[in-house]
Amino acid sequence: MDQKTTSKRKASNKKPSKNKDEVASKYFRESHESRSEKPLNNPTMASGTKHLRAFFELPCLELSKALLGQVLVRKLPNGERLSGRIVETEAYLGSADSASHSYKGPTGRNGAMFMQPGTAYVYNIYGMYCCMNISSQGTGSCVLLRALEPLENQDIMRGARSTRRQDEGKGLKIKDLCNGPSKLCQALHIDKDSINTQDLVTSGCIWLEKGAPVQEEEIIVSTRIGIESAGPESASKPYRFYVRNSDCVSRRDKKAEAKNDQS
Repeated sequence: MDQKTTSKRKASNKKPSKNKDEVASKYFRESHESRSEKPLNNPTMASGTKHLRAFFELPCLELSKALLGQVLVRKLPNGERLSGRIVETEAYLGSADSASHSYKGPTGRNGAMFMQPGTAYVYNIYGMYCCMNISSQGTGSCVLLRALEPLENQDIMRGARSTRRQDEGKGLKIKDLCNGPSKLCQALHIDKDSINTQDLVTSGCIWLEKGAPVQEEEIIVSTRIGIESAGPESASKPYRFYVRNSDCVSRRDKKAEAKNDQS
C-alpha cells in the first residue's frame, strides 16, 4: 500500500472536530440559572383540575392535612400563572382557639373567616406583609398557608420577592421563594386588596388545583409558630402540618420527625 493511500485512510477516520461549546458536558453548558430553575422533588405539577366546594367542606384540622400536596394557582392580570404545591399549613379553630383571629367573633378585619368554606382570608402584618388563609368547615375556622414548593413561573416569583430592584432577587434559591406565609404571598402577588374574600371555587384570579395527596405517614405534626402570646395552651396545640423531607417548609421540627419515625 503506498503512502498516499494510507494518508487518505487516516484522514477519513478522523472525527470531525467540535468547538468549545460542543466539547463541554451538558452540565457545564447549562447556565447556573437554568440548572436552578429545575423543579425540586415535587411529584406533581399543576393538574389544571380545580377543586370544587366539597373539598373545602372539611373540619379545619382535616382540611389542613388535605391541602398538603395540592396546588395553589394565582393568575395575574396579564394572564401569567404562578403556582406552588402546598407543603405546610396551620389550623386555626375559631372561637375554640385563642390564637385564632376569630376567637372573639366576627369583625371588619376577619369577616372572610366566617364565609363559606374555600374563601380566601388575607390579612396584613407589620404594615407591609400579608398572610393567606382558606376558610374551612366550622364557624370562623381557617387554614393558614405557611409554605409552597414553587412550580410555574419561578422567575416572576423571584422578581416579586426581591428587596433590591437592581438584582431582581437572583440570589434567592427556589426553596427560599415561598418558605414562609408572607414570602409565598409576595411571590404569588397575593395582597389583601385583590385576594381577600375571593372564593377559590369561582374566582378567576386565584384557585386550588388537584395535586398528589400526601400520605399520612409523610405528614409531620407539630406546634404552630409565633403564637406564644396566645398562651401556653394554644401554643402547645399540634396544629401545624408539613410534608416530610420537603426542602420548602418554613421550619422543621426534628423532635416531631423523630416521633413520626417511631410510630
